[in-house]
Order: sequence, then C-alpha cells, then structure tokens
Amino acid sequence: MNVERDQHISPPCLLTKKIPIVDLSDPSDELVAHAVVKASEEWGIFQLVNHGIPAELMRRLQEVGRQFFELLASEKESVTRPADSQDIEGFFSKDPKKLKAWDDHLIHNIWPPSSINYRYWPNNPSDYREVTKEYTRNVTNLTEKIVGYLSKGLGLRREALQECLGGDKAQYVMRINYDPPSDSAIGAPAHTDFCGLALLVSNEVPGLQVFKDDHWFDVEYINSAVIVLIGDQIMRMSNGKYKNVLHRSIMDAKKTRMSWPILVEPKRGLVVGPLPELTGDENPPKFESLTFEDYVYRKIIKVLRD
Repeated sequence: MNVERDQHISPPCLLTKKIPIVDLSDPSDELVAHAVVKASEEWGIFQLVNHGIPAELMRRLQEVGRQFFELLASEKESVTRPADSQDIEGFFSKDPKKLKAWDDHLIHNIWPPSSINYRYWPNNPSDYREVTKEYTRNVTNLTEKIVGYLSKGLGLRREALQECLGGDKAQYVMRINYDPPSDSAIGAPAHTDFCGLALLVSNEVPGLQVFKDDHWFDVEYINSAVIVLIGDQIMRMSNGKYKNVLHRSIMDAKKTRMSWPILVEPKRGLVVGPLPELTGDENPPKFESLTFEDYVYRKIIKVLRD
C-alpha cells in the first residue's frame, strides 16, 4: 500500500511510502524540530537516522540479545520470571499452541539506577550487561533530545515534557521481543503503548505495522535507524496534539524477527494529564488526569474486558 509523497514537508522529514524519516544530522535544528513535531502530529511514529548512537553499539546490542534467546531453556532460568510473580521483569515464554500471538520476551529496567534489579539482567552472554549499560547512556540522551523537540512544538520550555515524565527519575524499560518463524501467529496484536514514548530498533526482518487513515502500513527496515513511537502519556500531556500510534507486529514465515523497544515511562505514582499551559476555555482538557499506575490498571482492565 502506497502513500503519496508530501512535497511540502521540510527537507529533514521525508515521507517514504510508509512513515516519515527524520535526519538528526540536518544543520538546521529548527527544521529537525519541525519534522519531529509534524510526524508526531500526523503519524505518531517516525524513523530517526544519523541519530548519534554508534552503529557498532547497536549491532552489539542485537548480538547479545540474539545470543541470550538462543541459549537452552535451562540456561535462561536464572532470569526467568517466577510463575507467581506480579513483577513484569524477567524472561517470559508461553506455549505458542495456546496463543494467537507469540509471547517470548525479556524485560528489565535500565534507568534510573535505583530501579535496576540485576537479577533480571543476563550474565550470559558475558558482555550483555556492559553493552546494555552503554546503550542506555546513548538512548537516554537521544530521548531527552526528542522530548525537547516535542516540548518546543507545544510552545513550552524544552525541558517541560521531560519534567512531566519525571525528569531524571523517568523510568526506562527495555523489552526484547523474540518472534521465531511462523505463518500462523502474530508477534503482537494491535495496541498503543502505555508509556510516554518508545524508541525501538529491530533486526533486518520486517514485521512492524502502523495504522493510519483506516489502513495498515508496513514500517520499512532501515539499517541502524531508531523508530520512535508516541505513547499514551505524551498524547495525553499534549491534550491530543500528538498521536499515540496504533501498531502491531507480524511474524515472518521463514526468519526470526527480534526487536528492542525502550519504553520511557513516568514513575507509577506520578499524575499525568493534559498540561495546564495547553488547556483553557477554548481548549478544555480531553483526558482525565490520573496517576500513571491508575492509568495502566484501567487500560489493562479495559483490554481484558474487550
């Protein structure tokens, strides 16, 4: 399915046949900010190129993740989530025969340091922790830059949205998804993300799709690109100016697909809602202000009921 190229988009934001691409190396910071804002308003998703995270580091991140999932089940037990645990962290796997969607993943917090439980960080492969820590340093810096552009697009201080996410206490959660070859299961059903935003990299196997204008669009694979997805919380903070993108993943019949989303979340007790600076008599709040914990609970209940 094709999308017509928009000739009026500024140079750093080029619509491919699918979704916008934003080049962070463009010398005009104003044009880059415009590209990020436009993509977030119209799509809720964009791909970042020349973003500053070393390609070799991204390759190593994918290598240690792949090596972990290729271990024997017994070798993954040290980080496996206990069956009776209420915690979301750890390795998790379900029998695909019992699911319409595949569900093999590893989740653990990567920032701030006070939130990290190394019990869920694999020791095998031996350089997993070193690589993940280095990637964390890079991705937190990139996140602050992107959130700064989004703040400017709302007419706010560059730090405004980052502060609303908790500042340096905002939670970064890494999830590694492992979808082996299958022609009968989907990787993840259609959903929007609970978080503020997600920064995702994947291996070369395509499968991510986004919903726009009543159609699903494939997300083109671009080597070393970072895919940014606007989540529910930034959509709510912006009072609907930025879209929370509906997306899903499709499994490949012949190849294993892996992805590494970093979910940037407020602390559980932080109240999130439309920012007062963006609302008034002519633009009343479109969403109720809730703690992030309450929001997640309500959404999970709704999903289960549906």
